[in-house]
Amino acid sequence: MQSIEIRATKSSGFPAVSRQDARILVLGSLPGQRSMCASEYYAHPQNVFWRIMRELTGADGSYDQRCEALGAHGIALWDVLANSVRPGSMDSSIQTDTAEANDFDGFFLSHPGIERVCFNGKKAAQLFQRLISPDTDTLPRQLVTLPSTSPAHASMAYEEKLRVWRKAIMGTGNSTR
Repeated sequence: MQSIEIRATKSSGFPAVSRQDARILVLGSLPGQRSMCASEYYAHPQNVFWRIMRELTGADGSYDQRCEALGAHGIALWDVLANSVRPGSMDSSIQTDTAEANDFDGFFLSHPGIERVCFNGKKAAQLFQRLISPDTDTLPRQLVTLPSTSPAHASMAYEEKLRVWRKAIMGTGNSTR
């Protein structure tokens, strides 16, 4: 029997989807394999991110149209990591010793209206807290950890995820700082 070698290669993230007038930044950890193949955030058909955004902002249609709808509602989209080694698509497989964060100082300086950062799942929040200095002057005051929209986080019903996301995106949310 031949052995199969699985090589973990470094995955690189996407640029931010944002307008300069954004007020909310939604952060994932790093795009999964389906997203990488499609060159789109949250491309896995069972990930409920775009379903939730359709409910909250009317984001529908092509990927570009959905991204435009987010921008029109003051929402920017990005990932905590610029790149990292991760075999597969699971956040738990991210090799944190290889993780490199995106340039948040530069992002927040060029997007001064960002009031709230919403993390799409605990892993994104943990990576951000580990890699980003909390005393940076550019960091928004509200940091909100939301339930992951990933199909791997199926323990929470869609309706409950939608309720929590609605509160964070449309309301004040709960600060983690």
